[in-house]
Amino acid sequence: MAPMDTLPDQLVWEILNRIKKTSDRNSASLTCKRLHQVEKEQRECLRVGCGLHPANEAVTSLCNRFSNLKKVDIVYSGWMSILGKQLDDHGLHILSERCSSLVDLTLSYCTFITDVGLGHLASCTKLTTLKLNFTPGVTGCGILSLAVGCKNLTTLHLIRCLNVSGVEWLEYLGKLETLQDLSIKNCRAIGEGDLIKLGPGWRKLKRLEFEVDANYRFMKVHDRLAMDRWKNCVPCDSMEELSLVNCLISPERGLSCVFGRCKSLMKLHLDMCIGVRDCDIVSLARRSSNLKSISVRVPSDYSLPLPRLINDSLRLTDQSLRAVAHNCSMLESVEISFSDGEFPCLTSFTLNGILALIELCPVRILVLDRVYSFNDLGMEALCSAVFLETLELVRCQEITDEGLQLVTHFPRLCVLRLSKCLGLTDDGLRPLVESDKLEMLTVEDCPQVSERGIQGAAKFVSYKQDMSWLY
Repeated sequence: MAPMDTLPDQLVWEILNRIKKTSDRNSASLTCKRLHQVEKEQRECLRVGCGLHPANEAVTSLCNRFSNLKKVDIVYSGWMSILGKQLDDHGLHILSERCSSLVDLTLSYCTFITDVGLGHLASCTKLTTLKLNFTPGVTGCGILSLAVGCKNLTTLHLIRCLNVSGVEWLEYLGKLETLQDLSIKNCRAIGEGDLIKLGPGWRKLKRLEFEVDANYRFMKVHDRLAMDRWKNCVPCDSMEELSLVNCLISPERGLSCVFGRCKSLMKLHLDMCIGVRDCDIVSLARRSSNLKSISVRVPSDYSLPLPRLINDSLRLTDQSLRAVAHNCSMLESVEISFSDGEFPCLTSFTLNGILALIELCPVRILVLDRVYSFNDLGMEALCSAVFLETLELVRCQEITDEGLQLVTHFPRLCVLRLSKCLGLTDDGLRPLVESDKLEMLTVEDCPQVSERGIQGAAKFVSYKQDMSWLY
């Protein structure tokens, strides 16, 4: 073998490029000086956290060694005081001074970071991505000070940032019109109505993920005049992904105005959103012909203080599903679920509505959770689903062995997942044994299906039995 020093530079770089695990790269860099030097120049990503001790000195050392860092993740999950002081605002000052190429920064559970630290990051003019997860020392002022310096910010994720309030930072980012990916989850001081402050920034936004803490759903109160501004101020032509969780959708105001303005939408996720109506989904379907994925989890407990909101016109029915079926010819993934087993009159998805999606769209993935209207007749209809490859049934208690046995007649099905289905037994799986029909079969917490009963029913089988969910 030729000495490492005689190998061409390109070959040495290729060797290191093929080593993906950080621990392996570290070990390789210690074998000789040349690999150590090349690894220093090549390293662009770094993930650190509780192992930094003392934190600021360790960051200084790492920044000196890896001068070309572009992505840095600082994660203090599981941190305890015995592990030493966390990285603080001075540590971010060091990072901003020594990582001139920094593009992507994630701060998770960094409880020593405050607005002062984010202010230091304003000098990182190349920064395009910032993700904050539980940074209680950060407020809206810190986000604003960073945004003023980092004018190329395209991605901003705020998760459980409990003290981020005010909307000046949203207004500023909206005027820049650079933001493409905005995720706000469980930030109690930020409500649905605050999003209007993004203004012209909605034009460039490609991905919006907004999740309200369910325990604080009604904490933010917005006047009607402010909510009405949405009608004329929400151009969403670039929106490709929209995810709303625990949101309160007001009729013809607020987020409901977004649904009919997303002509580029490809992925829709609505989870426990109160107030979504058929007309909202119909408007979205007519505008979003490129929709490929839809996931809807319908609230079933409406014992909430909303007497004005809840009436016969505010309900999701098969009209929504039929509108999607007739207008979204590229739909590939469908997920429908209910929050519990008690279906109120406000939700009336039936077997006919679900089958309309299967018949008119090239659905490859179908997930049904607590959809009791889906029964053996539904399984029989899936025998003509020429595109269906993956089927997941969770707590679909109307399906029996007779319906399950029809799986052998599904044209392209290769992945089947069954969870908490009370009506299924080993007999339903027997036709699949040694049929070479399925690539993968997963059975979880189905009390009448045994581990022995699934053997041979697919090339790869997975079995788990935990009956605690029944009690």
